[in-house]
Amino acid sequence: MILDIFSELQRSAGNSEAQVYADATRQAKLADELGFGCWWSVEHHCTGDFSYCSTPDLFLTLLSQHTEQIHLGTSGTLAPFGIHHPMQIAERAAFLDVVSGGRVELGLARSVLREWQTFGIDSEEASQQVAEALRLIPRFWTEEPFDYESPFLSIPARNVVPKPIQKPHPPLWVTAAHAEGFERAGRLGVGVLATLLLAPPETLSIAFDAYQRGLDQCEPAGRFVNDQRALFAFFHCAETRAEAIESEAAAAAIWFMNMQADVYSVRRTDWIESIRQQSVMWVGGQDNTLAPGEVQPSFEFDLNDPVPVIALMNRQAAGETLDPVEAFEALEPYDAVLIGDVESCRRKLRRLDALGLDRLMCLMQMGPMGNEAVMSSIRTAGKCLVPEFAKN
Repeated sequence: MILDIFSELQRSAGNSEAQVYADATRQAKLADELGFGCWWSVEHHCTGDFSYCSTPDLFLTLLSQHTEQIHLGTSGTLAPFGIHHPMQIAERAAFLDVVSGGRVELGLARSVLREWQTFGIDSEEASQQVAEALRLIPRFWTEEPFDYESPFLSIPARNVVPKPIQKPHPPLWVTAAHAEGFERAGRLGVGVLATLLLAPPETLSIAFDAYQRGLDQCEPAGRFVNDQRALFAFFHCAETRAEAIESEAAAAAIWFMNMQADVYSVRRTDWIESIRQQSVMWVGGQDNTLAPGEVQPSFEFDLNDPVPVIALMNRQAAGETLDPVEAFEALEPYDAVLIGDVESCRRKLRRLDALGLDRLMCLMQMGPMGNEAVMSSIRTAGKCLVPEFAKN
């Protein structure tokens, strides 16, 4: 199993925007030196301190000039046509592949309600357009002049340049957060980037079974099948348990979870309930997303909810400062939260590896986490875990 880095480019209190990018560049350089597999950049728009990564391909181009081996991935470029034309995605990814010496991993995403509203996207067409982009982009990379016609696009005969270095082309990925999305990824023969917060093993098994069903009947979007399974996970690896607690990474992870409802325009009550039940991979259907202009419905925060993580989320949302020990112990039982000493992270990595996971996308810079704490985690995991799991 390959250990990767996942970054939202989140801003700590008091940091300038320039410092966000400078710190992330330092993190990527260290991850490159220590053998991490890929740096994954997201694309978000107008989400405040949650993400300063509205142009992932530009940031990855910057990283390409400061790194030598680490792959550079998008998780993912927003692919509805009203946000990005697939020809532009192909051109920019090919450029990055050329200047990086062939290190691109191209992941696409259909986006969420907030961005659909920002760009005027028809949500019913978003998934169809992502699938169409995944089929078109490899043609732009590998064919010379061709034309194309569909209900969404009309492209006269064109020869797209540059062509990527990787042959036949860079690996293709798509983000997924529910069973239908996993099966769709498999049918397209592309890697799946799983964004399942706090997912228990049974949820991961359901997701990966759906992915395999799709692979069993796939018609590859590209020139080859990329059948890799990658999972997003909270991650902070310290030399000792005490250091892991002192880092306050657990409280930072809870901050991240608290932001989800607003970032993804999901009713907070439904988001909380999905965490309680651990039966919903991701909420976000028409029944629980906010209508245009609708604000979060008011409700009373239960500061003593029987589920410790929910109680802490509510306390933090109510303005309380969380006790680092309490936050750490609340998240410790979750396999997809790897916050702890080397041995506890190793145990959880082995359990995830046993589920057939190919890559773990480690989110280390979470909201208020300072850069030195992030660098320490990268250094410890790079020294103690990356080489071990690369051999598995």
